[in-house]
Amino acid sequence: MSKRYVLSIDQGTTSSRALVLDSRLAVVGAGQKEFTQHFPRAGWVEHDLKEIWETTEWCIAKALRSAGVKGEQVAAIGITNQRETTGLWHRGTGRPLHRAIVWQDRRTAERCAELKARGEEPRVRETTGLVLDPYFSGTKLQWLLDHVPGARAKAAAGELAFGTIDTWLVYQLTGRTELVTDVSNASRTMLMNLRTLEWDDGLCALLGVPKAVLPRIAASSEVYGVTRGLRALPDGIPVSGMAGDQQAALFGQACFAPGEAKCTYGTGAFLLMNVGEAPVASRSGLLSTVGWKLGGKTTYALEGSSFIAGAAVQWLRDGLGLIKKSSDIEALAKTVKSSGEVVFVPALAGLGAPHWRPDARGLLTGLTRGTSKGHVARAVLEGIALQLSDLADAMKLDSGRDIPAFKVDGGAARNGLLMQFQADILDTNVVRPKNVETTALGAAFLAGLAVGFWKSPEDIRRAWRADKVFKPRMSEGERARALGRWREAVKRA
Repeated sequence: MSKRYVLSIDQGTTSSRALVLDSRLAVVGAGQKEFTQHFPRAGWVEHDLKEIWETTEWCIAKALRSAGVKGEQVAAIGITNQRETTGLWHRGTGRPLHRAIVWQDRRTAERCAELKARGEEPRVRETTGLVLDPYFSGTKLQWLLDHVPGARAKAAAGELAFGTIDTWLVYQLTGRTELVTDVSNASRTMLMNLRTLEWDDGLCALLGVPKAVLPRIAASSEVYGVTRGLRALPDGIPVSGMAGDQQAALFGQACFAPGEAKCTYGTGAFLLMNVGEAPVASRSGLLSTVGWKLGGKTTYALEGSSFIAGAAVQWLRDGLGLIKKSSDIEALAKTVKSSGEVVFVPALAGLGAPHWRPDARGLLTGLTRGTSKGHVARAVLEGIALQLSDLADAMKLDSGRDIPAFKVDGGAARNGLLMQFQADILDTNVVRPKNVETTALGAAFLAGLAVGFWKSPEDIRRAWRADKVFKPRMSEGERARALGRWREAVKRA
């Protein structure tokens, strides 16, 4: 039976997905399933690792069925994932010691503040390209080792495995035999040296992390292992592509040349620019990160992260009950012509780049007796876009480059009102591709390249097509007033 398809697993913050792609990069089958969000305390967010794997298996089976494809026809499997989310489990049995601590979780803010007070942040920034913030995996892993009874001794003895979600999925797909991460995910742990692409002894010592607990660091496109003992797939399929969700989207958007940039709208919003084969140190609160490693060459990126984007829409749906489903927000926002000077700062999990204020909180300002649900909905969409204007300004400063256009993807990229406001507030073209599944596409392509299913990254560049270009139409005065209201609100958040 000919192997004509690639399976892409896209494991996100609120749901697991699997997509089947053919050689022309068309999605021919898909499965998606939400899983439980656990909030044990204010500012804490956790996921059940077992549930993540169970939903992933369900999605694989559903995607194959919907495509009418047998497992034997799958040439390779690629993985893209929520990144900094931190798991710890027994190496032999796969039994988690604790629920995974999600990237949004802020429980280690005090620990990060202690390290900053000791003057450790310059070393962390120089070594990893990251800032000292509870966003990243390192302090989350330290918390698990310190708070789960017996964990530290077992980790030092090599009995436990730490992993971000990519590591957990490869471990399960390969019958619990392979413990591996790729450079893009490892670069988000605050434990990897950005230049050597190896676990850093000094940072492991700083955070009290025994190296025996860490997975192997590999390239983003290579065979990590093969499937073994799964219900939905036969044994022997190569697991051969892996990248964190934002790096996978940068690859899937064909941003292969320095200066090319994309923005992904998911649970958070993430702006990345390809900066070439050497990391660029940020002076503006952005992150230096690995984009991918392919064919022996490492590509680096600058990244700006807004912790809350689609999650703000979910808050309107689940927390306030203003909409029944997330897609309803555009229609509600269109019931008014403007936000009526209502401003929403989406700091529901603190503020990320370029502010890095874990203590910030969400804020609605400008409310009057005339404020309606429509004004609030529109302000939420505008708040998502306004965060990105801060990131874009910082990226231009750090890179020394203008950004003539932003490629966009993710679920909220389908929201035309949001995309138009994004173009207006950035004063630049926003380009939406025909295939907005660029995160899954990037993972699939990395997997396919490793096994010869595709020959070159140029195949994806040739296949990339624009669906719509949103051109700025806001006046300079309107833009200045909107940005002024935003900046005042951020100060108060």
